[in-house]
Amino acid sequence: MRVGIIGLSHESNTFIQSPTTFEEFRRNLLLVGEEVRQEYGDAHHEVGGFLQGLSEANFEAVPILLAGAMPSGRVTEDALTKIMEIVHRGLDEAGELDGLLLAPHGAAVSVPHPDMDGYWLEEVRNRVGGGLPIVCTIDPHANLTQRMIDACNATVAYRSNPHLDQRDRGREAANLMAQTLRGEIHPVQSASFPNVAMNIERQLTSQPPCLPMYDIADSMLTRDGVLSNSIVLGFPYADVYEMGSSFVVVTDNQPKLAQELADELAAYIVEHRAGFQADLTDVEKAIDLAGKTNGPVCLLDMGDNVGGGSSADGTFIASAIHRRGGPKTLVCINDPESVAQAVNAGAGNRVTLAIGGKVDDMHGAPLTTEVAVSGIYDGHFTEPEARHGGKTSYDMGPTAVVESETSLTFLLTSHRTPPFSLGQITSCGLDPADFQILVAKGVHAPTAAYGPVSKRMLRVNTPGSTSADMAHFKFEHRRTPLYPFEEI
Repeated sequence: MRVGIIGLSHESNTFIQSPTTFEEFRRNLLLVGEEVRQEYGDAHHEVGGFLQGLSEANFEAVPILLAGAMPSGRVTEDALTKIMEIVHRGLDEAGELDGLLLAPHGAAVSVPHPDMDGYWLEEVRNRVGGGLPIVCTIDPHANLTQRMIDACNATVAYRSNPHLDQRDRGREAANLMAQTLRGEIHPVQSASFPNVAMNIERQLTSQPPCLPMYDIADSMLTRDGVLSNSIVLGFPYADVYEMGSSFVVVTDNQPKLAQELADELAAYIVEHRAGFQADLTDVEKAIDLAGKTNGPVCLLDMGDNVGGGSSADGTFIASAIHRRGGPKTLVCINDPESVAQAVNAGAGNRVTLAIGGKVDDMHGAPLTTEVAVSGIYDGHFTEPEARHGGKTSYDMGPTAVVESETSLTFLLTSHRTPPFSLGQITSCGLDPADFQILVAKGVHAPTAAYGPVSKRMLRVNTPGSTSADMAHFKFEHRRTPLYPFEEI
């Protein structure tokens, strides 16, 4: 048996004006054919799980494409066209296939196709025909559509946020494919789309309010005929009709049971919808709380959530600490201009920098201060553990560490880098234990890395393109009524 593998992932924040071009995919992740196996065979990523699961089943894996760009604005028409040309050419060159394992994100939006994942999944389905089994994995931050469900025989979402189980879910998908091709099961799936949008601040899967819902989903897996189920948390920064939470159940040729169980999960979130709305803490209160706790305390900068597409150069928290003159704080800022100036000044020297606040006017003004340049680095580091996103190798570009006289240490990067690994800090000679406050630009994704070194983690309601306050955004395409915008 020969099973093709295609991954095309993007989390599109439609409130960001900068488009995601083909060059962004080329710069971040664009692997063709055997490059996929070479680079991701051992990765903590669902494609690594695909490859492992197919090998365990003694099936031949046929990697076709793995493409992904950092979360940002809509994918351009040119980028989508070029990527689909690679997909179609890869399918032509793959020869006869018995099945396909696909890895969309689920929250991709392109200029011509608001449901980009539904579009490309449907394109692949039409290309290979209705008889070829397709199993796909999705990120739980998907905005699931019926079009996506119709294109595949089974859909499997990661079950953890931060996403530490991507490889496991890839193996699950490969196992479903193996059982299908052996004639042991006939997977069918149904989805339910309640009119509820879960706040991003409530989407930590290891704690309430999500944990009891996952317990119910886990108990369903013991029922006869149930092959898989998924809770899709939703991505609130994409202004599309299907924005919100949803549920998927896959059964062994029992479509009625699949729909009944998906609807049962949907009924749970409707009944408990008030508990899935945010408890928001502002910047000043968060700093006060951090100062009263033995450090380090991690302040999660939700309005500048890099994993949600934000600029990574937000200054609201850093500026507030700067005005106070402390406590001792480490914050990472994406600012290639300041890096270049620090490199030009040289380690051991002082220079005045206007740090951050350059990409747009949503994330605070530049923080202008004199700093001492304490180190210059190449920005490369690796992460051996399973972390959100499944990556093992990172490139921050040329990187500088600078220190102000107001107890702020800035790790300045040339490439926008999500805070998914402590290697970002330790590779530059910094010890998290030396700081009272660590600022991580995210919501839940950084907790796997920062949790073990933090005495407390506080989510901070900062303004920005990923603000946790959904009332901050003007939606034009979402469905109505949709809780919490309207009562249901």
